[in-house]
Amino acid sequence: MTLLSVLLQVAVVVLAMHAVCLPAVVGVDGVRGSLGRFRANARSVAPTAVGLGVVLGVNKLVRDAGVELSWLVGANVTPTIHALEGRFVSQLQSVATPPVTTYFSFVYVFGYAFLLVFPIAIYALHDDDRPLRVALVAYSLNYLLGLVPYVLFVAYGPRNFMPELVESLLYTTWPQAQLLTGQVNANTNVFPSLHTSLAATVAFLAYRFRSAAPRWLPLAALLAASIAVSTMYLGIHWVTDVLAGIVLAAGSVELGLRLCDRSSREPSGSVTP
Repeated sequence: MTLLSVLLQVAVVVLAMHAVCLPAVVGVDGVRGSLGRFRANARSVAPTAVGLGVVLGVNKLVRDAGVELSWLVGANVTPTIHALEGRFVSQLQSVATPPVTTYFSFVYVFGYAFLLVFPIAIYALHDDDRPLRVALVAYSLNYLLGLVPYVLFVAYGPRNFMPELVESLLYTTWPQAQLLTGQVNANTNVFPSLHTSLAATVAFLAYRFRSAAPRWLPLAALLAASIAVSTMYLGIHWVTDVLAGIVLAAGSVELGLRLCDRSSREPSGSVTP
């Protein structure tokens, strides 16, 4: 199986999840009458979306060189993290069952992709462009701020640091996932957990803008929590990585709100964070 076929599989599943969840969250009438709002919001936030694209490009370049740079200027914090946590991750895996592993593998790959894209879709259909704008800025801040610890710290995940105790459950369940993770991750950049930070960002935004999509909040919270647990259950991240990811998410959302409010010339409308 090639990377393209894996990406196609993820895209099909995520689109199917959108087809099911969009009418349930926004409502059939909301989807039918949303084309005008979508176009207006797309035009309004176009510069912010371009900024996110630039950030993703910079993030990719820095990450490609970041491993070598980390070994030059960074500190290896893996033994410290292990000393703090001990065998928590291996103990978590001790209760693993095939159905649970399948669930966490699914949410780590497919649920994560859906969680990042779906709020962009529902906020693009909202009357006010503020939720969409804040979401794009918060995503950008996650990637930008997350680069700092990736360069300053060398951190191996549990499955790499103690492979005799922690199994790579994701790859044993779905080996093709390595084609995806190999494009965005390195073994030394697990701190903080970007999966957790972006998932938590979506959950925080769902709460802040709950009046825009009240049905989205419980689903976003469930998926975000599942993704955070999956990173540990699958042996990819430590608890420390997850907690740092949550802190990064909270900071990105708060800073994103302030930046958008400062730069906006229009009132925030009916959406109250």
